[in-house]
Amino acid sequence: MKDTNPDRVFIFDTTLRDGEQSPGFHLDANSKLRIARQLEKLGVDVIEAGFPISSPGDFEACRRIAREIRGATVTALARAVREDIDAVWGAIKEAQTPQIHIVLSVSDVHIDRKLGMTREQVLKRGAEMVAYARSLCDNVEYSPEDAGRADPDYLVETVETMIAAGANVINIPDTTGYCLPYEFGELVRRVITDARGSEGALFSVHCHNDLGLAVANTLAAISAGARRVECTINGIGERAGNTSLEEIVMLLNVRQAKLGLECGVNTKEITRTSRLVSELTGTPVQPNKAVVGANAFAHASGIHQDGVLKDRLNYEIMKPEDVGLSDSRIVLTARSGRHAFHHRLGRLGITLGEGSDDAAWQRFLQLADTKKEVTDEDLRKIAAMSSETNGHEGNGHPPVTDQLNDHNHVADTLRHLIFG
Repeated sequence: MKDTNPDRVFIFDTTLRDGEQSPGFHLDANSKLRIARQLEKLGVDVIEAGFPISSPGDFEACRRIAREIRGATVTALARAVREDIDAVWGAIKEAQTPQIHIVLSVSDVHIDRKLGMTREQVLKRGAEMVAYARSLCDNVEYSPEDAGRADPDYLVETVETMIAAGANVINIPDTTGYCLPYEFGELVRRVITDARGSEGALFSVHCHNDLGLAVANTLAAISAGARRVECTINGIGERAGNTSLEEIVMLLNVRQAKLGLECGVNTKEITRTSRLVSELTGTPVQPNKAVVGANAFAHASGIHQDGVLKDRLNYEIMKPEDVGLSDSRIVLTARSGRHAFHHRLGRLGITLGEGSDDAAWQRFLQLADTKKEVTDEDLRKIAAMSSETNGHEGNGHPPVTDQLNDHNHVADTLRHLIFG
């Protein structure tokens, strides 16, 4: 299971398992299959299809995904009990490359207060269940849950024990999003360095975003030697969510020269995938979300608009085309400048007649002060009004702006003319 290319980072998508566990979310089998097909187009390495023991519907969804998907490993989650493992194997065994994923707690908080077991009992059960899973499937991943709050020495012992029992992927989860990046990086480095047999396993990480550090912790883990990352589309998941796939992938892409790492994701499918997940979960993406938010490639400040129109490198560190968008978006507001105003007119094929430019610009400013964004339809009407006004000048008909007494009257009149 361990890859020979040390610069390759594998992307494990758990949108259909951890992502679907978000409060209020539900995906039926058809929706899960649609997302899995898109994840295959996106080029993820692993798709975690669900938690088969949880319901007959989830079992069937996992089975349908395993039967159809051929471009990625298909896995599903099991607790460290035979019934769960049997359910996972029954659901995914027809996959081209199946993997059984087992989770069992490692922190004393979980061992004492959740499981009511001892450390020794947890080690014994974990090893027995890994060995059982390995008797069914060549690929077995073990996740010591809540590793971020565990005793590091016990975590190392746990990893050694599970590798010896047959696990060939070890996932280190910051289940509660508790760790600081340097702490988590050091924890991952210590496990990889100190655990016997670690050279034969692929190390993965699964970070939650409770303190907004999921991507930072994932990057720290990669820097420490982890080569697989568990993440979700749009960063959805339990509580505050998981490491955002689009963020970690574009981080690897944009800073490739510095990091020296690569992954196999087709970034041009990112926006399409994000929108599909948003549509099927009924959960919109926050506008200022990195990479896929509506404002990620939108510019409203006049200074920024002028800079982007002169050269996108002034304010964009990645191209919108790289994530599947057609272009940046220039948002016309009261903060916009003439450069952006004329750019949008040009995109609409509008050429202002001689003498109409200043009138149109003033009308734009007056309207922009009354609403959040001036639309293309607004611009068409402003241009038409300005041309008509210019045509009457010199014929005894004063311009519209000369007939209005104050700024509020101007704004009210413009709004009436544009909106009726």
